[in-house]
Amino acid sequence: MFYVYYLRSLVHSSKIYVGFTHDVQQRLQEHNSGKSIYTSQFKPWNIIAFFGFDQEEKARAFEKYLKTNTGKIFLKRYVS
Repeated sequence: MFYVYYLRSLVHSSKIYVGFTHDVQQRLQEHNSGKSIYTSQFKPWNIIAFFGFDQEEKARAFEKYLKTNTGKIFLKRYVS
């Protein structure tokens, strides 16, 4: 499976992060341990949602969509 995940910083609640992975829990641990340059300054992170896909290209396309203004509105309206 391929996953697109949506994180929110526990310290800076206005900071969100959308990413792609094969293992959501492992990736969250990496974000919270500071292994990701962008997210390290806003840790710790909490998973708000994740979406599973059977095809990598669908997951990557959905991740790309969620990073657009329309995708951010979708997350705010239906997930947050």
